[in-house]
Amino acid sequence: MAAPVGRLTRRPEFLRVAAHGKRYAAPGLVLQAMGGPGDGIRLGLTASRKVGGAVDRNRARRRLRALAQQVLPRHGAPGHDYVIVARRETVKRPWPRLMQDLETALRRLGHWREGTAP
Repeated sequence: MAAPVGRLTRRPEFLRVAAHGKRYAAPGLVLQAMGGPGDGIRLGLTASRKVGGAVDRNRARRRLRALAQQVLPRHGAPGHDYVIVARRETVKRPWPRLMQDLETALRRLGHWREGTAP
């Protein structure tokens, strides 16, 4: 069964994952991961001004949110917090390559699990 995806909403949660978690940088995104409370998956998204103006940052977050909703419930490790950081490339990277970036990051961090039925 697919794990439910919650949200990281408070700055200290993001900082905890950044300070104590593992990270993997891919061309289209940076994935930070750390064990969290409970057995669900929690997700946080961030896009700094390095990504671009407000329109580009919002587009990057929308793309990353859609990507995470597609990949994390099936392949993310339950009981972990994930922060996905947008990069400049996130806005213009082709969708299949962006998906491959997230899948590779999960595998490299040892958080990949084989897919389950939708």
